Amino acid sequence: MSKIKVVVIPSDTTGVGKFRSVDPHIFLQNLYGDDFHVDIIYQPEMNNPNFWKQYHIVVFHRSISPDFDASIQVITNLKKMGIITICDLDDYWMPGKEHPIHDIIRTNKINEKIVANLKAADYVTTTTTIFADEIKKINPNVFIFPNAINPKEPQFCEPTLESDRIRVGWLGGSSHLHDLQLLDQSFSKLSSYQDRLQFVLCGFDTRGTITEINQQTGEQKKRDIKPHETVWVQYEKIFTQNYSNVSNEYKKFLEGFKDEIYPGEGNEGYVRVWTKPVTSYAKNYSRFDVSLAPIKNHMFNRVKSQLKVIEAGFYKKALIASNVGPYTIDLTHCLKNGNFVDGNALLVDENRNHSDWAKYIEKLVKNPNMIKDMGERLYETVKDTYDLNVVTKNRAEFYKSLIK
Repeated sequence: MSKIKVVVIPSDTTGVGKFRSVDPHIFLQNLYGDDFHVDIIYQPEMNNPNFWKQYHIVVFHRSISPDFDASIQVITNLKKMGIITICDLDDYWMPGKEHPIHDIIRTNKINEKIVANLKAADYVTTTTTIFADEIKKINPNVFIFPNAINPKEPQFCEPTLESDRIRVGWLGGSSHLHDLQLLDQSFSKLSSYQDRLQFVLCGFDTRGTITEINQQTGEQKKRDIKPHETVWVQYEKIFTQNYSNVSNEYKKFLEGFKDEIYPGEGNEGYVRVWTKPVTSYAKNYSRFDVSLAPIKNHMFNRVKSQLKVIEAGFYKKALIASNVGPYTIDLTHCLKNGNFVDGNALLVDENRNHSDWAKYIEKLVKNPNMIKDMGERLYETVKDTYDLNVVTKNRAEFYKSLIK
């Protein structure tokens, strides 16, 4: 049989595009080039039948183009041509009211358009069994391909920097304010360990815009955001407990919002790490010893992927996570009756957010040997299941099964 020709249409050039579209299919081409020919195209020729006829499978994330209605029409045409369509989805279609783009999605009915694309596609691929169960209510033909890591990618091979302090870090984006607020009350209990701890906030970014919606007219206006308005300043106030764990000099430096290294930051109780491109962001895991993964318990979070677990595992970091949704898939609690047992993480129950984040950090401060042990156990948990080589093998078998 001739090669199976696949066209992949990523939704963006950042994180989602990398993990869900680009890297998986570059691996497919490289590992199974005798069986597949893969093209990755960001702007397909939507209305050109000759463009589509050269492919057996069309894989897209969420929709084939930003025009959701046009995407559905193309899917319909592809079915008539006998071309298989696969919609990949990694996030729930309706973010909660706390999410910064909730109003935009609701106002523009984007959630309904995503669902329509899911219904139209022949197959859907997603990240976890939890999300698959939700998607099956819309389209029963769901297959799971988790986010995965190329263990040889340089950004996942960075050696951990040395420090006399135990560094507790978080790495993420700008939509997690309400998740990080889960830490605030608990962090206030850690002041007595200020000289032994350092909090590391990775991804700091002052770029972006604010979209303002006129509630009477529905008119939307965008403007550039000012540095002090960014959600990252609110994050920073949580990690510094309103700058109480840093010196006055360092606080003044932070308020200048300069993407520079502060000479004495190693002696401070907090470090700001500015955002990096998707091709190097994971190097930030080398900046800390303990990774945090707090999430509120609601639908959008429950069906998220366990990428933070996977990343921390490949970096052999101790992990403290919310006992919610995606973090219940691979993680087992390390404590029983206050003593360490053979789990691979510390899990915070929803009704213990006010205390257990600090309690578990304190536990690791007093038992620093457990940081390495937990990291090793987490690595053993993820190293095979979430290796991109393994996931690509499964994807190749799935694609082959579709072509009779």
